[in-house]
This record gives sequence, C-alpha cells and structure tokens, in this order.
Amino acid sequence: MKWRFDDVLTFLEVVEAGGVTAAAARLNVSKSVISKRIADLEAALGVDLFQRSSRHLRPSDSGTAFYEHIRPLVQAINEAAERIGSRTEALQGRLRVTAPMTFGTMYLGPMIFDFAKAHPGLELALDYDDRMVDLVRNGYDVGIRIGILKDSSLVARKLCTVRRVVCCSPGYARDKGLPESIAALSSHDCIDYANVHTSQLWQFQARRPGGKPAAVMLRSRIVANNGEAMRDAAIAGLGLAVLPMFLAAAPLREGRLVAALPDETPPPYAIHAVYPPTRHVPAKVRGFVDHLAKAFRPTPPWERDAAGVARSEPQRG
Repeated sequence: MKWRFDDVLTFLEVVEAGGVTAAAARLNVSKSVISKRIADLEAALGVDLFQRSSRHLRPSDSGTAFYEHIRPLVQAINEAAERIGSRTEALQGRLRVTAPMTFGTMYLGPMIFDFAKAHPGLELALDYDDRMVDLVRNGYDVGIRIGILKDSSLVARKLCTVRRVVCCSPGYARDKGLPESIAALSSHDCIDYANVHTSQLWQFQARRPGGKPAAVMLRSRIVANNGEAMRDAAIAGLGLAVLPMFLAAAPLREGRLVAALPDETPPPYAIHAVYPPTRHVPAKVRGFVDHLAKAFRPTPPWERDAAGVARSEPQRG
C-alpha cells in the first residue's frame, strides 16, 4: 500500500492541533475522515504513529521521529509553492499565527481581519495563548511576542514598544495607602503574572544614566496567567499590579485604576513579530508582518486611550 500526501498533511495537522477533533475543525472535514487518513498512513508505513487511550492521543516514538523529519520537508514544499505564487499580487495559502490572548483579542484582531479582507485567497488560523510556544515544532508561520525574546534563532521585527505602570484601584489606595518607594512594595498586596519571573515583572528603570535597574522580589497574594485577570483583580481592589498600557490605559482614564508609583518607571516591553528563519521569506509572512508594522505606526492605539490620563495622588504609606 502506498502512502498519500494528503494523509501526511493530515498527520501533521493532528500532531500540531493536539488531537483528531481539533484537526478535523482546522481542515473542515469529519473526524472519521481524519481517523481513516491516519489509519491508512500507518498501514502504508507499517508503524503506529500514535499512542491511543480512551482520553488521549499522543505521537509514538515513531510518530515523533516521522514528524520531525517530515515537517521541514513539507514546509519547503509550501515555500516553493508560495514563491511561485508570489509572482502574482494575490497572497494565497494558509497563515498560522500565534499571539498572547489579551493583546490578540484587544488589538490584533481588527488588524488581522483587515489583512484577511484585503487578501481573500489567504486562509488564516489564529491561536491566542499566553504561553510561549515553539513556532517551528508547532508549525506556526508568525508569532507575536511581548517582552524579552528568548529564542534567538527566530527572525524578529519590532512592531512597537509598550509602557508599563504600577497601578491599583482607588479603593485600595484609600484603604492601604500607596507605596512611597520601590522598597515599600514589600508591605503591599501584589498581583503577579505567572508567565514571567517576579524579579523581571517588578523591575524598575534606573533614575540616573548608567545606573542599575532596581528589582524587588515579592510574595504575591494573587498570581494569574492572563493579563486581563490581573487587571480585573487590581480593579477589584485586591492589590498592586504592573500592567502594560494596552491593558491599563482605559481603566486609568476612566478612574477605575490609579497610578500607584508614578515616580518609578518599569522598563517598557518591546512587541515583536517573529518567524522561523528561511532563505526566502514567504510572501504571506512578509505581507502580514508589513501590515502589522504599519498598523502600529505612528502611535499604538492604546496610547490614544492613555492621552489625558490624570495622575491622582491618594494618601501614600
């Protein structure tokens, strides 16, 4: 029995989607079609590509080895097809994008959907997740990263920077007072972000050129793995939070949050579009990243929300 290329593509989709159901949704076919293709491929190769149980479907050792060998080859085929297709103006093919959930839903969505409208021949698959994912292993074309870039093997293009601010609710400020200094943070209730180490989250720029940034280690009452949850906890009066301005601008303007330490500045975060290195950047990737870079210029949209935000001065303590 000979293997079929569609079966190989289906196998890749099942591995990257994490299961038959998600792969079927992505490919817009029934689960029975997915199962049949995988069974046919296993029969053609003479190996079990997955370990199956009543609840889980995981790649076997053979399946993992096959995936790692075949993924770059399929990527190369896609790139070759896209290079030929890029001779025309229309972008085609499938573009897989991963981005942080809150940033994606609040700001990226309209930008991405404008891009999709402009290129009707392009298919888009969007995954919003605050966790860091491996672009190459999971088959993503583009990722949006906020903060320090940890994977130096990726090609990165800076889209913009985002200021950060220590803030809390007016009610918390009245009840607990506001910190007089960075050192005073240790006596306050704080809200942490689970995906960033505390010493990186609670870091402040040096006041003098050439000085060392100050960092504090705090024991937080609340830890969340999502920025909106941190913002909402702060609005509810549960403590101080360091928030990017794309989350904090609107509630600061509306008075639901106040700047808690306005004389100390956390270092801003850079926002990058990243993609796997290749000799020929696919036209769909190049066009998408160019579109995002243009959309963030000259001023990121949340900075317009931040305009005119007053710094209130509740009692400090």
